[in-house]
Amino acid sequence: MKGGADRKVQVRMVEREKAPKRSNFRRFFLRGLAIVLPSVLTIWLLFIVYNFLQEKIARPINQGVRWAILTATPWPAPALDIAALPADKPLSAEEQNKWQATLDQKRRQEWQAAGYSIRWLQDENRQRRLTAWWKRYAIGMDLIGLAGAVVVIYVVGAFLGSFIGRRLYHRGEELVAKVPLIRQVYPSVKQVTDFLTGGDNSQAMQFNRVVAVQYPRKGLWSVGLVTGDTMHLIQEKAGAPCMTVFIPSSPTPFTGYVITVPKTDTIDLPISVEQALRFTVSGGVIIPPTQIINEEPAKPEQLPRVRDASQLDAAG
Repeated sequence: MKGGADRKVQVRMVEREKAPKRSNFRRFFLRGLAIVLPSVLTIWLLFIVYNFLQEKIARPINQGVRWAILTATPWPAPALDIAALPADKPLSAEEQNKWQATLDQKRRQEWQAAGYSIRWLQDENRQRRLTAWWKRYAIGMDLIGLAGAVVVIYVVGAFLGSFIGRRLYHRGEELVAKVPLIRQVYPSVKQVTDFLTGGDNSQAMQFNRVVAVQYPRKGLWSVGLVTGDTMHLIQEKAGAPCMTVFIPSSPTPFTGYVITVPKTDTIDLPISVEQALRFTVSGGVIIPPTQIINEEPAKPEQLPRVRDASQLDAAG
């Protein structure tokens, strides 16, 4: 019986070798996708963050800087070819004298007939010249807004870290929690941002080590992150020292389950928190290097030697 089973296995191996090979397109495509996709997604996320900072924070700061330059300094001076724009005030005697000193007669007559204000036109012209100069050195000047955004975020963080700032922040969160629709969205968004940035140091989860626990039932092992000790009453009822473990879900590790287990029912894993999170996000594909199971391949002499299926038929 054993010889017949070995013979069938050998026949299948020979037939597999003789069968036409599949195209390697799918295998190579998936391999290339696995190599390229992480880099593309990383660049895409950085690009989104940069655009958000540039559009929502840096651009208003740059507009404020240009406004301050136009208000507090005489630079840049208005050009002679001020573009015609609607006026907000009629010309005064002083403005008419300045106008006649800087503009040609034909243009003065055209704009005066339309009721244009020379001061307003000059201000608009200065703003246009400054905007054109700003765009000429956009790469360097836009850094002012980004640097300002960093400073603003730092100042806000420092203020919220103070006693008054924390009181105002918590009071604001209480008010937000009472607003319809927003109270359904804000807690989830805050949970994500707190997980990514660490959140408030007094409330952020501090993972100190990685363990394996049998969850959700005996015989099924899950990788968890130890957050600390548990509640006194739970440990008293359990009759043994317990710990609180956060079980992250896949592929979004910022959500999961918090469980309390006896310390004797856990196994310490010699891996870092980052390695445990990569293991969870990848669905168990990315295994820490120190935990990879190395299986020795079979030796050549241990494999069956079959050159042709006709030899097996003759042997049968």
